[in-house]
Amino acid sequence: MASLTDRFGTMVFSESVMKDYLPKDVYKTLLATIEEGEPINLDVANAVAHAMKTWALEHGATHYAHWFQPLSGITSEKHDSFLEPVGDGTALTKFTGKALIQGEPDASSFPNGGLRATFEARGYTAWDPTSPAFIKDEVLCIPTAFCGYNGEALDKKTPLLRSMTALDREAKRVLALFGKYPKRVVPSIGLEQEYFLIKKDAYRKRRDLVITGRTLFGAPPCKGQELEEHYFGAIRPSVSKYMKALDDDLWALGIPAKTKHNEVAPCQHELAPVYTELNKGIDNNMLVMEKMKLVATNFDLTCLLHEKPFEGINGSGKHNNWSISAGKENLLDPGDTPLENLQFVVFLTSVIEAVDKYQGLLRMSVASCGNDHRLGANEAPPAIISIFLGDQLTEVVQKIMDGKASVHATHGVLDLGADVLPNLEQDNTDRNRTSPFSFTGNKFEFRAVGSEQNASDANLVLNTAVAETLKEFADALEGTSEDDFAAAALEYCKKTLNDHRRILFSGDGYSDAWPVEAEKRGLLNLRTTADALPQMVAPESLALWENMGVLSETEAFSRYEVKLEKYNKLMNIEATTMIREARRTYRPAISAYATKVAKGLETIRAAGAEAAMTCEQNTLNKLCAGITEINESIKALDAVHVAAEAIVDSQEQANCYAHEVAPAMERLRTAVDAMEEIVAADYWPVPTYDDILFYV
Repeated sequence: MASLTDRFGTMVFSESVMKDYLPKDVYKTLLATIEEGEPINLDVANAVAHAMKTWALEHGATHYAHWFQPLSGITSEKHDSFLEPVGDGTALTKFTGKALIQGEPDASSFPNGGLRATFEARGYTAWDPTSPAFIKDEVLCIPTAFCGYNGEALDKKTPLLRSMTALDREAKRVLALFGKYPKRVVPSIGLEQEYFLIKKDAYRKRRDLVITGRTLFGAPPCKGQELEEHYFGAIRPSVSKYMKALDDDLWALGIPAKTKHNEVAPCQHELAPVYTELNKGIDNNMLVMEKMKLVATNFDLTCLLHEKPFEGINGSGKHNNWSISAGKENLLDPGDTPLENLQFVVFLTSVIEAVDKYQGLLRMSVASCGNDHRLGANEAPPAIISIFLGDQLTEVVQKIMDGKASVHATHGVLDLGADVLPNLEQDNTDRNRTSPFSFTGNKFEFRAVGSEQNASDANLVLNTAVAETLKEFADALEGTSEDDFAAAALEYCKKTLNDHRRILFSGDGYSDAWPVEAEKRGLLNLRTTADALPQMVAPESLALWENMGVLSETEAFSRYEVKLEKYNKLMNIEATTMIREARRTYRPAISAYATKVAKGLETIRAAGAEAAMTCEQNTLNKLCAGITEINESIKALDAVHVAAEAIVDSQEQANCYAHEVAPAMERLRTAVDAMEEIVAADYWPVPTYDDILFYV
């Protein structure tokens, strides 16, 4: 077996590979494009295409594809062979610079929010040289942006890149005030991907899981996660084999998979990579999710990425660790004396202001049908956006707000009280699992992102909002004399922090008191996707998109419509599945068992037994009452579902699904789940939570 380092990046057209396969002048030009955004001409593109083709063929590739991320939130690809017939019964291989730079998929068949009609099919993919090409399943995949005939963005990548440009531009203006002039300022991320692994056989027997990704029915298991024994526990041999195979696949693709462990819930696990530049990190995560599902099939397992596949235990998130770097300098690193680190204070202040001003947009960015079931419970953050800084940074911020900027927070050392154990350096912040947006040493962790989501949306909002607040700082301070700059900057931060102090919260986000307190502070509590999505096109949001050059008003509305449409379709699928399953799977099984109990009672009594049979009679009464409640719940859900389907306006339809259909679904679930605890195991028609979550 090849060494660990030799196995990394073998299927990536990386910078190292480029250096080996490209002429020096072409390599230098391409590097300038990647690092500084310099334009690329067709001659260079032809040379790069030839090198890519040569390398890909040597590594077993037969096709190439422009790999892009349409508004569906997943990835798409169309495979074209390298073979080109020459007319005499033979063929040669061909891949040109034009084919590298631009492709033409059908734009009408992807979600577009009204940007394209069915008869307006032309769309374009454009090579993104900042994210390396890779080989997957014998296909050379080239990361690309995707746009319509008139240049409107039809994907997740294009606005993300625009937001990175805006952040780069405004951060450089701020750094120039500190006498620093970096080539680029780049956001970085580390996406901690949570997921469930269950037996494939159990998955196939649960139609709700197959169709919707989550269990629409299911009573709590006898044992859940209350013993706290699964978190960081010994990994099952079958899961360990899966994780090793997944690591190998990801490493070959140049994805720096670093940490793997059991999560809190039974059958739940996590994979975390090394931090990387944002655009590449998003592409990597899309590949991680794809590989997680594919590799599982080789081990008789199914990978579930839904945010809440099982009720009553932890859901799955994608913790979005976000920071900003200028070269090797992390701009969110407070250093040893954060209060004396004015540059850090400025960037921290800008993030705090951005999160407060655009808390609704941030909530919108993580809104989804699946995440509605996760947020606010079982270690997931609440739907109310707030910032946790930790004791030491809270002290720093408080002193700035109070105008006392002379004392800095201490950096503690933990003495474990045993001579054989080392003293540990204490982080400058604790961790708060109930906070959606926490500072964790030298980065912010946005915990509200859902496990199945494309993290582009959350980072698009973060980048753009912070770019705007940095712009406001630069606009206010440019022209200030060098002697006056420090005092003026600190005064600016003092005022800004005081204006936005409501967003800072260090308490328990799960407490009943927090929503009350949040309302007093004027913070938004957007409980459902239907409540959150209008934030995408609120007047202040449209102004942000336009002013920062990230989205046009038309593009913003198209994304709003796509998100609404997806939510409504998913809710329709869930309601339809629930009604059918209740009618065709659960009710017949419950009725059959009730009939058995009734016949047993009748037979025993006919035999002249003197026993009262009170327990059996009570069981029969509960079964009959349960069947009645199920029938009434089906009828109620069916009625409100039909009403929802008839609504023409997408937002009104979403409101109906969120506030009328969802409660009706919960009523039906409660009725069916109550019967699971009564009906004999050999009569219950599907695997239960006990069967699914505790496989060996």
